[in-house]
Amino acid sequence: MSEPQDAAVPALAPGDWHPLPERARLPSMLTPMLPLAMPGLVGGFVLAGVFDLWFAPPVLALIGAAIGAWIGLKHYRSTFWRLDEDGLAVRRGRMWQRETRVPATRVQHLDLKRGPLQRARRLATLVVHTAGTRHSAVTVPHLDVDDAERLRDLLSRQIDADDDA
Repeated sequence: MSEPQDAAVPALAPGDWHPLPERARLPSMLTPMLPLAMPGLVGGFVLAGVFDLWFAPPVLALIGAAIGAWIGLKHYRSTFWRLDEDGLAVRRGRMWQRETRVPATRVQHLDLKRGPLQRARRLATLVVHTAGTRHSAVTVPHLDVDDAERLRDLLSRQIDADDDA
């Protein structure tokens, strides 16, 4: 059974904050699951060896995976982006918000990454490489592939216009 596609994506309105598409929920949840399930599995084997708890490895791995899915869901719900005349902005977080601004004049080049799960769900990760060494790349994961391509094209046109000036 195929997953229903999101409604047609409207043209990018400058200055509006855009959430990640609904179909990005699963990849966002899967991303932190394995890194948190592995320590639970290792800790479970230690507990199994020391205290003879045969059920500890799968239980702790499942707890770690559940915590990872919850964290991924929170990240999904609190990630927004926008493009305006100054450049790209990415906002993450609810309680502790972190907003990253990338002025168009600082953009060096742009990459689109698409893993197998992203390709199956028509998603892409936009990587904006900037001038400088510290935090020289801003990543916006799990964007709609059409939005990611439009962002790449619009930001690259701004780069070309700056080069011509």
